[in-house]
Amino acid sequence: MNSVIFLGTPQFGATVLEGLIKAGYHILAVVTQPDKKVGRKQKVVYSPVKEVALANDLPLYQPVRLSKSAELDELLQLDADFIITAAFGQFLPTKFLKSAKIAAVNVHGSLLPKYRGGAPIQYAVRNGDAETGVTIMEMVKEMDAGDMYSQASLPIRPDETSGEVFEELAPLGRDLLLETLPKIASGEIVKKPQDPSQVVFSPTISKAEERISLKLTAKEAKDLIRALNPDPGAYLVIKGQRLKVWKAEVADDNTSLPAGHLLTNQGRFAISFAGNTVLNLLEVQPNGKKAMAIKDFLNGQGKKFAAGEKIVDED
Repeated sequence: MNSVIFLGTPQFGATVLEGLIKAGYHILAVVTQPDKKVGRKQKVVYSPVKEVALANDLPLYQPVRLSKSAELDELLQLDADFIITAAFGQFLPTKFLKSAKIAAVNVHGSLLPKYRGGAPIQYAVRNGDAETGVTIMEMVKEMDAGDMYSQASLPIRPDETSGEVFEELAPLGRDLLLETLPKIASGEIVKKPQDPSQVVFSPTISKAEERISLKLTAKEAKDLIRALNPDPGAYLVIKGQRLKVWKAEVADDNTSLPAGHLLTNQGRFAISFAGNTVLNLLEVQPNGKKAMAIKDFLNGQGKKFAAGEKIVDED
């Protein structure tokens, strides 16, 4: 089997790495992002890719930045057949990409040229797309601009979250990669250039974009909530307090109330949005508390809000 240097960080990458290991590829090195400290106790958390590397006794590298690092010098000496990335999270030096004897390949979570960048799945969900997919592509200096080797598509269900799409895309990407690599190695596959006129970018979601704007329709707000679930979560500011919204549905009824008003807190928590649309909140998380069903939220705080009242602060 061909030799591989693998670079990845989240579970998406871990699934791909496990597939390469089971298929018998010789993993020369695994590169992942540095460990993170999370929570009040600053507990050190390993990336899913690191967990796979440790479980399989693979050489592991965790540079803060691969460019101009000592780790890069060591990786260049490995003389790998393939360099493979799957949601790594760093730009890679051109000389590193060119060091692959056969090809430097990326498993990208979109149907390129749509959604180049670091948040392709979140953008597909936020934009209400009916499908997404995986592209196996050649890595070049420009972000996600390389020629495409193969693609596979996946439908997005109307209520599906980004986390759920990630879970479905990971095995799809793994299987497509394992199918494609032998064809690259044998030279039988023909690369296809991306159409520049169809390029759409998907930069990392900003902090400001996590707030659910009253300029959105209920459908757009719901799609944003789905896109940011499970991380980092979308939120409303209600009477000065941040309320994360993990699940919502577009109501059948419309309203003449301006955006940000409460229609009812009896049996449902319905808020007006742009275009006379209405959003029912289904699962929320007040500051400092765990996520809860809306009925539990209303049991505790429902009396604070009156129907017809504006409860959502302007963004």
